[in-house]
Amino acid sequence: MASALLAADSTQASAPVAHVNNPTSAPEASAPQASATIPAENNPVVLRIDNIRKSYGDLEVLKGISFDIHQHEVVALLGPSGSGKSTLMRCVNLLEQVNDGQIWLGDTDITDPAIKQDDIRARIGVVFQQFNLFPHMNVLNNVTLAARKVHHWDKNRANERAMELLERIGMGARAKAFPDQLSGGQQQRVAICRALMTNPELLLLDEITSALDPMLVGEVLDMVRELKEQGTTILMATHEMSFAHDAADRVVLLRKGVIAENGTPEEVMDNSQDPQTREFFSHLRG
Repeated sequence: MASALLAADSTQASAPVAHVNNPTSAPEASAPQASATIPAENNPVVLRIDNIRKSYGDLEVLKGISFDIHQHEVVALLGPSGSGKSTLMRCVNLLEQVNDGQIWLGDTDITDPAIKQDDIRARIGVVFQQFNLFPHMNVLNNVTLAARKVHHWDKNRANERAMELLERIGMGARAKAFPDQLSGGQQQRVAICRALMTNPELLLLDEITSALDPMLVGEVLDMVRELKEQGTTILMATHEMSFAHDAADRVVLLRKGVIAENGTPEEVMDNSQDPQTREFFSHLRG
């Protein structure tokens, strides 16, 4: 089972697009810093999504999506079901190939067919709706598996990094526990630790609370808030509107495969003049 998932993670996706070998198209993302006091828009671009199009047969799901994410910035990707949020997240993680456009991680065009995808995945942490923990492995082995098997870390290095992360979230004492001995919220926190193993430049969070009991959502969202405070660069797709309003630096609202709004939570969720946007967020205003 483990080998099957690792093989899936390593499957290469190509993108039939015209590639411009110009590193200046996306400023290089520097190493994470402890302080995030500089406004995000003045920081280097970590992720550049440039005119991305994606179709399934005759159905065009993404219709020319373009936006940047800067270092230390938290961007919430919002929109109704079917708007293209999950498809875009899968394109960024190379689980889907784009039909046109480019995605830059720092100065690397990750839609280039020649790119080494395992190298890119070491730079992007991903957490999905489902925890995807292996039930026959304890917490420590679940967190270290990809680092050891895919990225070829030695056991001591992987265990040291994993314990550092688990201690940070108060799960160090559960390192030898198995998934069925944990709550859903604890399992999702373990999945987030796994995504942070390689100190990624970008963290993708794809509806990470949707499979949780409502009583457990808070502990996972608290962890995301802590990551934000630590300066982690995050792109998150979520239906937790109040959380997005409070935690995100910027909101990108998708509607039918295009960007309907792109601005601060206040600009998009509170003060938009677009009738469809106002209707979508009407429950937040009471």
